[in-house]
Amino acid sequence: MAFRKFLPLFDRVLVERFTAETVTKGGIMLPEKAQGKVLEATVVAVGPGSVNQKGNVTPVSVKVGEKVLLPEYGGTKVILDNKDYFLFRDGDILGKYVE
Repeated sequence: MAFRKFLPLFDRVLVERFTAETVTKGGIMLPEKAQGKVLEATVVAVGPGSVNQKGNVTPVSVKVGEKVLLPEYGGTKVILDNKDYFLFRDGDILGKYVE
């Protein structure tokens, strides 16, 4: 797996976005421009956390494998083994889904 070779630093979180729906429930094929931006992703790697003013490490609020909600804009695109991943700061992630 590509993300096992890559460890985010500080409070960074590496996520893999879900793929956009290309066919509606009625079977209509959607062109790329009509597809909405996917704001959901799975966390594949997390950094150790950020260091506060006292020198203590504040851990990241998400764990590997969790499903999260991302902002529409932001993040840094990273290509690992020909697959697209995105790096976000822990504070930029809008929320996580609970099962």
